[in-house]
Amino acid sequence: MQEHPLLIVDLVNAALGPLVRAILEPFGVHFDPAHPVIPNYLVMVMLIVAGVTVLSLFVRSRLSVENPGKLQILLEDGLTALLGMMEQWIGPKGPRYFPLVGTLFVFILLSNYLGLVPGFMAPTSSLNVTLGCALTIWVYYHFQGIKEQGIVNYVKHFMVPPGAHWSLGIIYFPIEVISHLARVMSLSLRLFGNIFGEELVILIFFSLMPFVLPLPMMFLALITGGLQAFIFALLSIIYLQGAVAVEHEHDDHGHDAPRGHHAPAAA
Repeated sequence: MQEHPLLIVDLVNAALGPLVRAILEPFGVHFDPAHPVIPNYLVMVMLIVAGVTVLSLFVRSRLSVENPGKLQILLEDGLTALLGMMEQWIGPKGPRYFPLVGTLFVFILLSNYLGLVPGFMAPTSSLNVTLGCALTIWVYYHFQGIKEQGIVNYVKHFMVPPGAHWSLGIIYFPIEVISHLARVMSLSLRLFGNIFGEELVILIFFSLMPFVLPLPMMFLALITGGLQAFIFALLSIIYLQGAVAVEHEHDDHGHDAPRGHHAPAAA
């Protein structure tokens, strides 16, 4: 879908475009005069980052233990739910991975919903953004797996399933490598396809009957936007669990918790 002009994008490019062009052109970066220097999706990302920063400073200045506000309670409930899910899947070490997973969840959620505001677009309707999110979590969980298990043990879990004969590694290893590489495509295309499709349908409906026909689709997008952010966060947690878990690790009740290859598989 060709990017449609947005007033906010024009304003940002008028203010920052010449500066960006002056900085990058000496390094051999050339810009098409027919397109803005700062693309639509990048402007939307900048707005989300700025908005979250301002909101965080606002909430921080009004934090209260004795008399929490409604926004603080809402944020605390969401944080507690995500932390609980990470502890359930990963174990006591789960909260240490919360900053990245939580940030990605909030960013994707706000990105999905931003496209429902007139005059804006969802950054996640651009493959550049969803691919960036997918690559971030992909590199992160491999890094944490190596950090937790060591490079040798981490590579070994790609070679052969626990308890199986080493000769199975001839078949198992390439399948595992392909599976992990496919996760980047799966995470990015799933999110991009859903949000891009929603925006395209809403735009078509708006061109047919503005302000009336798009409303049911926009209501549905409120549900699917949150669902897509949750799915991305859940898959990120599952991938982290498989990377950092040690085989036969016990939970707090003394039972074998699902770890490594014994955990539920995810695409």
